[in-house]
Amino acid sequence: MKTEDKKYIILIAIHVLLGVLIFLFRPIASLYSAAILLLGIYYVLKSGNKNNEVLFVSAYIVGSEVFLRMTGGSILYEFSKYGVMIFLLFGMFYSGFSKNAVPFWIYLLLLLPGVIVATETLNLQTDLRTSIAFNISGPVCLGIASIYNYNRKITFSQLNNILLTLGLPIVTTMVYLVLYTPDLKEVLTGTGSNGETSGGFGPNQVATILGIGMFIFFSRLIFNSKNKLIFILNLIIATNITYRGLVTFSRGGMITGFVMIVILLIFLYFNSASSGKYKLNMLFVFMSVVFIFTWLYTSMQTSGLIDKRYANQDAMGRVKESRFTGREEILASEIDAFMDSPILGIGVAKGLEIRYEKTGEIVTSHNEISRTIAEHGMLGIIALMIVFFTPVFLYLDNKQHVYIFCFLIFWLLTINHAAMRIAAPAFVYSLSLLKVSFDKTDL
Repeated sequence: MKTEDKKYIILIAIHVLLGVLIFLFRPIASLYSAAILLLGIYYVLKSGNKNNEVLFVSAYIVGSEVFLRMTGGSILYEFSKYGVMIFLLFGMFYSGFSKNAVPFWIYLLLLLPGVIVATETLNLQTDLRTSIAFNISGPVCLGIASIYNYNRKITFSQLNNILLTLGLPIVTTMVYLVLYTPDLKEVLTGTGSNGETSGGFGPNQVATILGIGMFIFFSRLIFNSKNKLIFILNLIIATNITYRGLVTFSRGGMITGFVMIVILLIFLYFNSASSGKYKLNMLFVFMSVVFIFTWLYTSMQTSGLIDKRYANQDAMGRVKESRFTGREEILASEIDAFMDSPILGIGVAKGLEIRYEKTGEIVTSHNEISRTIAEHGMLGIIALMIVFFTPVFLYLDNKQHVYIFCFLIFWLLTINHAAMRIAAPAFVYSLSLLKVSFDKTDL
């Protein structure tokens, strides 16, 4: 067995063990969180960011965010977003950034008027700093990460290692969920998202991080499984993450992960020679069989409720009136808000106040696109267009970045069902801006 494979197995084993230990004694989660921060600082300071070490630290922070929230170990609730921003600013200090990253300086400037408007429109009873920071931290994190990564040169193998670094804490999350989740037949009584199967935490966020984990380890089946043992290990991890994601009964994250895998396979198929296409056909058939088996097993374990969930039915098999669990009402309110203030918007966090005044309930937006348009107006639309189209234009001179559209679609689909509550969509999106090249080890 190669040394590289041994190291990989050891890394997986450590993160499996970590999930077991934190399940048995949850206070370890706080030590884990502190260790990530302290070791990350040491790692970056010692290396001087010569090999983009800040990206590895940031990836690990992003991968561990939901797990630390789930187990109460996070230093701050928004620790991941702020951590990513701080480490990438460290990276800029050591390694600079591209002078061509102007689109994302403009993007950040376009967010500023919405903050200023908020200081005028938010109610006096509202904590301005907390409300604005909570709503703007995700977009600002995206802007800073994008400035750092814009056209930054990196090899394909380094990018895969960054994804692995993001995926390792997701393995820990998976193990924790295996131990935490009771017998499914005892807790599944309907087809709604289930906290009992998502570690007692928000199923939407848990499914989001498991969806990206599913993609990471399926991609490793393609690019990083050069012997049978590693292939089987990655297959076991990928299918277990998929199963755990499905039983959260939160659809958005899992659909997003599945779409990413399909986009990757299509991209590879149209950019491969004939012999490569044959191998991809075989791999596609194999993955389809694996996914069908995983789905059938999940259906059996949930007594068919998972089938009804994805068919938008309740436990009795009746089609639900709302396909989006009432989120279309939030969308309608944000469109109305945009129509009222189409230029500068109603101000950051004001949408939450408006919904509270109308309904008497605190209802946060799940859709970052409609929230941005409502709270930032036309400037928000321009900002979103910058984010969407920049990777597309960069691809014209970045054809070796095989993940570029996977990362872009992850951002787009995730912010449509989970806004930017976690750092993952901001950080993963920024990876689409990297300038990727193959080295000899990748061929």
